[in-house]
Amino acid sequence: QVQLVESGGGLVQAGGSLRLSCASSARLFDTYAMGWFRQAPGKEREFVAGISRNPTITNYGDSVKGRCTISRDNAKNTLYLQMNSLKPEDTAVYYCTSKFTVLLTWLSSVPQEWPNWGQGTQVTVSS
Repeated sequence: QVQLVESGGGLVQAGGSLRLSCASSARLFDTYAMGWFRQAPGKEREFVAGISRNPTITNYGDSVKGRCTISRDNAKNTLYLQMNSLKPEDTAVYYCTSKFTVLLTWLSSVPQEWPNWGQGTQVTVSS
């Protein structure tokens, strides 16, 4: 069972930035596609960003496109999410997710297609 541990959340003012990290226990981190989802109270889990095994292939949710950058460091078994120009509507618990795949380009914005999840890290953006 792969363990995913998120960090980097916190309280930030609107317009500020945060960098989330996700440490994976996977022995072969580069065989996993990685992603970020978020969930605000009373709302469904929402796709934020994904990065395939090929790190040049990324995908972003419409609500964060242009403000967030997902990246991975395979040498450190770590996934990152750089978030800029934060808005109060970005307030949510942010979850790291992963999926073992033989496909170098696999990505999905559907939460049910991702089997491994972290516990989440809270991001709160004040106005």
